[in-house]
Parts: sequence; structure tokens; C-alpha cells
Amino acid sequence: MADTNAMAEIRGIDIDKLAKGFADEDNVFKKFVNVTNTSAREIRWYQKTAGFLDSTDTTGITASQIANTDFKSRPVVVEQSWTRTTSYVRKYFVESPWLADEDIKDSDIDILATNVRDLVRAVERQVDARIYNVLTVSDLGTGENARAIIEEWDDYSNCIPIDDILYGKEQIRTYGYDPEGAIFAITPAVHRLLLNYLIATKGSSIPAFASQKIGNGVVQEILGCKIVVSTNVTTDKAIMFVPERAATWKSFSPITSVAIKDPGIGTKIRVWEEGEAILTDPRACCFYSNIGPT
Repeated sequence: MADTNAMAEIRGIDIDKLAKGFADEDNVFKKFVNVTNTSAREIRWYQKTAGFLDSTDTTGITASQIANTDFKSRPVVVEQSWTRTTSYVRKYFVESPWLADEDIKDSDIDILATNVRDLVRAVERQVDARIYNVLTVSDLGTGENARAIIEEWDDYSNCIPIDDILYGKEQIRTYGYDPEGAIFAITPAVHRLLLNYLIATKGSSIPAFASQKIGNGVVQEILGCKIVVSTNVTTDKAIMFVPERAATWKSFSPITSVAIKDPGIGTKIRVWEEGEAILTDPRACCFYSNIGPT
């Protein structure tokens, strides 16, 4: 009996370790946002108006009245503003069917490990999709910079990906954020278009890129941006954002996995995570549309 109890405890620990080991595999966005804990399911936070403080003259024309102020005049009054926002924790919850003891013991496939892995990935994928949705303000509806691509990137003769990327960096810098090291998240299809453009179309003029980057098949960095490929990015869209600044993941309960045992019957795996993504600095992002292919 003692051995049986010990085995049950070890099995539970193994499953928990597996869950943590697989947590972020192929799900990228949580890696690039600020992750903090929250002790309440209702999150009240404040979104600061981005940009440099300045003033407006009486004609309504924006002017830098801070500079070159007249002697003995009163200082220009400027004020920062905040928008109070409330977010609510979301629960991501999934479980396996009952896995029979007999199947666990004699199956060629390690069905416990396989189920833990795939259930954790299912939860993490939905968390990843939520962070992307918040970064692209699909639920908030306002705030960030935008770039409507003039020529889709599959039009190799007329598209200008280099200018499109630099435009996003320019817009982010305009509002006082450092875009160097920004994340540029694209779909696998856009990744293919970018590689084709840089190597097949412009390869002769970018020899270092062609020789250094194609070796591992992944665009790691270009123009000071880190290229990230994700299937959670919406078709024909892309997002550039400053990592650990643009958004925060508020964790109420980290990724957790437990084994529920019914002696003599089998085991059920249950996985959950609770939290919410909040877009604290929308101007630290640039959302791209019409990047192709549709």
C-alpha cells in the first residue's frame, strides 16, 4: 500500500513538471509582455496618454510654448491625462476524458504525457490569442498607431517591406518609445513573403542577410526588429510592439495541471490558467493591415 501511495504522488509531480515544461512552446506573445500577478479577479488600471507633454495656443494650433518662454511670464501649464479602465480575469479551462488504467499501463504511446502536453498547449494557445487580440486592440477599439500597406508583400515588384517596417518604428518613436528591439509579429505566410522578397528579389543587394539568415530558415532580426512568426496573427495583418512595455499579462493563477484518479478505473488530466492581458501603452504598438496575402 505504501508503494502505491508513493507512486501516485510521484505521478502527480511528474505531470506538474510536464505542464511547466510545455507551457510556452510555440506560443510566443506571453514571452514579450510584462507578466505580473494580480490577487483579484477585477483589475483596475490606468492608461496614460502617450507622447511628450506640450501646449496648444489660443488659435488651436499645436505649438511648443514650453520653449523660449518670455521673461517674467508665467510658466505654460501642461497636464498629463489618464484613462481609468477595468478588466476582468478570464479562466482558460480544459480536461481530458478518463484514461483507463489498462491503457496507461500497456499502450505503446505514453498517453499521460501526451495528454498533458496537448492540454497545456491548448490552454496556452488561447492565452496567446488573447494577448494578441489585446495588442491589436480588437476588443478595445482605439489607441494605437496604424499602417495600411499600400502594396501587399506578395507584389514583389511594387511592395516596400523595408519602408513598412521603418514606418512602424517611426510612429512608435514619435510617441516617445524606443523601437529598437521591437517585436514584429507576422503570419507564416507573410514570413514566406518577406524571405522571398529579401532573398530572391533583393538578395544581391543584401548579401549578409542571404548568407547569414537563411541558414536556419528563420528571420531573427532585421532593421533592429525581432521577427516573430505566429499562427495566432490574423491573416493579412501584423503587429509591431515594444516588448515588456506595450502590454501586461496579469496572472491570477499560473498554468496548473492536476491528475484526478479514480482507483481501479483511470486518470483524468485537468489544466487551467487564469489571467487577463491589458494594453497599458497603445502607442508603443503599430498595427498593420493589408500586408497580404488574403
